[in-house]
Amino acid sequence: MKLHNLKPAAGSTQSRKRIGRGPGSGMGGTSTRGHKGAKQRSGYSKKVGFEGGQMPLQRRLPKFGFNNINRVEYKAINISTLQSLAEARNLTKIGIDEMVAAGFISSKQLVKILGNGELSAKLDVQAHAFSKSAEAAITAAGGTATKI
Repeated sequence: MKLHNLKPAAGSTQSRKRIGRGPGSGMGGTSTRGHKGAKQRSGYSKKVGFEGGQMPLQRRLPKFGFNNINRVEYKAINISTLQSLAEARNLTKIGIDEMVAAGFISSKQLVKILGNGELSAKLDVQAHAFSKSAEAAITAAGGTATKI
């Protein structure tokens, strides 16, 4: 063993500086927090959008419009999409599970079938809502449109 091989025992040294442990540590006094102000105090946490006392942006901008709390949000799927899904997977019945498996929707989403495109296959479609044109196109092709 030589002097250049010596090193401290495992766990005997700390990698971080201990603050607030007196002036000899170099991290005493204000404990690296600086002088005065909210950040120097204990229990400080900055609120979202706080701008140092300046009027926050979300309070400076005017509010407008109307948000209906009873709005029902649907994921729109066209009958052309159903036609391509039926051809690709050789389906005669398309429900929520088939659309989730195809990656069109998540299991929690509500689905509305829209009438954009052509439908040639006879399909039994289950969804939460249908447009009038989609329902007419499905029944014209010989299928059924069932609301869940």
